[in-house]
Amino acid sequence: MENFAFAPAYELPVWPFTPPPELGSTKPARHPIVIVGAGPSGLTLACDLAQRGVRAVLLDEDDTVGVRGASSRGICYAQKSLEIFERLGIYERIADKGITWSFGRTFSGEQEVYNFNLQANSVSRQPPFINLQQFYVEWFLVDRILELGLTDLRWKNRVTRVEQLADGVRLEVETPAGSYTIEADWLIDATGANSAIRTQMGIDAHSSRSTDRWCISDVRFRKPLPTERWTWVDAPFNEGRGVWQHLMADGVWRIDYQMPEDCDTAYISKPEVAGARLREQLGPDVEFEFVWIGPYGYRDHLLDSFRHGRVFFIGDAAHVVSPFGARGGNSGIQDAANLGWKLALVAQGKAGDALLDSYDAERQPAAKQNLQVTSRSARFLAPRSPAEHTLRRAVVALAARHPFARALVNTGRMSVANDYPAAPLLPEGARSVQNLPLRWADGCETTLMQLLAEGTECIGLWFAPTREQAGAALDAIASLPLRLLAVGGDSSLPTLQADEKLANHLGAGDAGSFVLVRPDAYRAALLPGATPEAIATAVRTALAANERNP
Repeated sequence: MENFAFAPAYELPVWPFTPPPELGSTKPARHPIVIVGAGPSGLTLACDLAQRGVRAVLLDEDDTVGVRGASSRGICYAQKSLEIFERLGIYERIADKGITWSFGRTFSGEQEVYNFNLQANSVSRQPPFINLQQFYVEWFLVDRILELGLTDLRWKNRVTRVEQLADGVRLEVETPAGSYTIEADWLIDATGANSAIRTQMGIDAHSSRSTDRWCISDVRFRKPLPTERWTWVDAPFNEGRGVWQHLMADGVWRIDYQMPEDCDTAYISKPEVAGARLREQLGPDVEFEFVWIGPYGYRDHLLDSFRHGRVFFIGDAAHVVSPFGARGGNSGIQDAANLGWKLALVAQGKAGDALLDSYDAERQPAAKQNLQVTSRSARFLAPRSPAEHTLRRAVVALAARHPFARALVNTGRMSVANDYPAAPLLPEGARSVQNLPLRWADGCETTLMQLLAEGTECIGLWFAPTREQAGAALDAIASLPLRLLAVGGDSSLPTLQADEKLANHLGAGDAGSFVLVRPDAYRAALLPGATPEAIATAVRTALAANERNP
C-alpha cells in the first residue's frame, strides 16, 4: 500500500485548570451571567460582554480550542461576523492569518456555468469572506478575553445539572478537583448541537438527519491552486457528485467531496482512498500531504424558542443547518452579538427585560430563514426524486447559456446578515448596517465599528440638525444610552462629514432625518424630519425602556 504523508499536527494551546472558589462551599455563589460552552458563539458572547465592561463566568469541559486532531471544522467567516470581530479587537489577527476572498466559480462537469463577486455590493471595511480554520478564531477570542480580564474562564468545568429558579438558574458543575454549585441570574447555553442542557430541560429541537454524506480532505499541495472558491455541482472526477474547494490558513486546502448515501465512512476516509480522489481531480502527478481526513453527515434542528425563562440558547444549541453557504457558525456568532448588548444593558439597569425577549423574536426567524435557504441548497446538490433531478439538469443547462438562470444554480447561498421582522421594539423591522469608513469634521478617520466599540450605546446619526434641535435633543436623551452625532451641518454635536455612500446605505440624507443604529450595528429606526421628542421615543422603543426604567 502506498504511504501517504501527513503534515505535522497543529500544536493547539492548552489552558490550565484552576480550582474554582466555590469548591467546598455550602452556599452557592451567585453570578449575573454564566455561559456554558467555549465554542465560537460562547466565546464571542463572553468577549462581547467583556468589551462592554460586563463580567461573566464561562464554563467549558475541555482545556483547549477546536477539536483534537486539528480538523478545520467551520472555515468561512462572513462580513457581518468579521465586523463583529473588528469591534471585539481580533479582526486584524484573523485577516493576517486567514485567506480573504470574494470571487467564486461554479462548474457543471468541466464547464463553468456561474461565477460571482461578493465585493460588488459592499461598502464595508471588511471583505465579504475570510477563510480560517475554526480553532484559530476560537484561539484569538480566548486571547482577547484574557486580555480584557473581566471573564472568569473556567476550563475542565462540566455542567451536570441545571435547575430553573424563580429569579435565576442553579448549576451543578463537575471538575477534576470535585463538584460545586453556582447560581446565575441568566444562563446561556452555547454547548453545541448535542446540548445536554437542552436535553435535560426536555426541549424539543425538532431535529432531522440528512442522508447526504461527505468526506473532507484538509491537504497541502506542492503547487498552489487558484485562491478562489470553486464548486462543482456534478464533478466528473467524483462520479457526478458535488465538490467544494477552499484555501485556508497555512497553505491548507479544504476539499469536500459528496459521497454516496450508503458509503462506508471508514473506507472513504482512508488515506489511500482520499488520495485517489485527489489524483482523479488534479492529475496523477499532483504532490500533496494530508493534514486531516474525515467523513461527515449533517442534521438540522431549530428550537421553537431561544429563550426559556432565565436560560438562553445560542449557536448550534439553538439551531443547526446544513453547511452550504456558511450559515451555521456565522449565525451563532451573530446570535452572540445580538444577545450581548441586550444582556449588558439589562444587567446595568438601562433597559427592560422585554429587551431580552427580543433576542428570540429576532434570531429565531433568522435561523428559520437560514434553515430554509440551506435546505433548498441541499436538495439542489442531492436531488431525491426524478423531478428534482430533472429540474437541476434544466437549470444547469440554461445557466451555461443564459444569465438569468445563473442565479438559480444553488450551491449554497452565501451567508448574509439577516434582516429582522417588524416587532414591538422594531416597528419597521431592522437591517444590518455595514462597517462604513467615516470621517470626522476635522478629517480624522473612523468607522461605524469604532464608534460602537466602547461601552454599550446606540448611535444616533442626525443629518444636518440645527443648534437649537441639537440642544433640545441632548436634554431629551440625557438618561438614555445614546451617542448622538451630526452628519454634516453646523450644530454643537460631534460631527461626521456628509457622505453620499453613508446616506444611501442608511436610506437617509435629507436635512433633519435621523437614523438609530443599535449596538449590534442594526438600523432600528429611520425618522425623516426628526424632533428631539421623536428621537427619545425611538430609543426608548428600541430598548424596551420607560421612565421608571430608563
